[in-house]
Amino acid sequence: MPNFTRDAIIRSFLGLLNEKPVNHITVKDIVEACGINRNSFYYHFQDLPALIEAVLQAEADRIISENASLDSFEDCLLAAVSLAQNNRNAVLHLYQADRGLYGQYLDRIAEYAVEKYITAALNDIVIPEEDRKIIVHYYKCLLVGMVLDWMNSGMQYDIRSRVARVCELFEGSMQQAVNRAAEKFRQKPSNA
Repeated sequence: MPNFTRDAIIRSFLGLLNEKPVNHITVKDIVEACGINRNSFYYHFQDLPALIEAVLQAEADRIISENASLDSFEDCLLAAVSLAQNNRNAVLHLYQADRGLYGQYLDRIAEYAVEKYITAALNDIVIPEEDRKIIVHYYKCLLVGMVLDWMNSGMQYDIRSRVARVCELFEGSMQQAVNRAAEKFRQKPSNA
């Protein structure tokens, strides 16, 4: 039963967040929206910042569990922006209230997505672990940067078409990086 109440609090909070900024939402608003008392709220969450963190954590967990495989950089981006596209106003309000926390959420999703994508792209190619980490880091930063730019613009442009064009323009660049890393790995002098 506690999970039902916790989920009701989260749903009510997201509903309110779609209507108004975080700093205009009180615990009283949330408990009235979901028909519980304040003690029930505080049983599940210490305060509103704890609720915000729980919402972002749960959403990150959901996105990660739903995206077991990602076949393109575009798929990585779509995973990273799915919450924002489904709850535009709520996410803008969360982002404006705590960019650092939203950045952590986005970073976690982006790293997961890029790791999955690069692991699939490597297939059986062997590269040095340090090079793999560098490639993952580069594409994660690219993904996070694109999403944050979109968020900073107030989601004013079509991020899907922008990413599709970026993918067209830079098609093969990751494969080139992987090939260079593999070549370097193959050329390593052996200890004779």
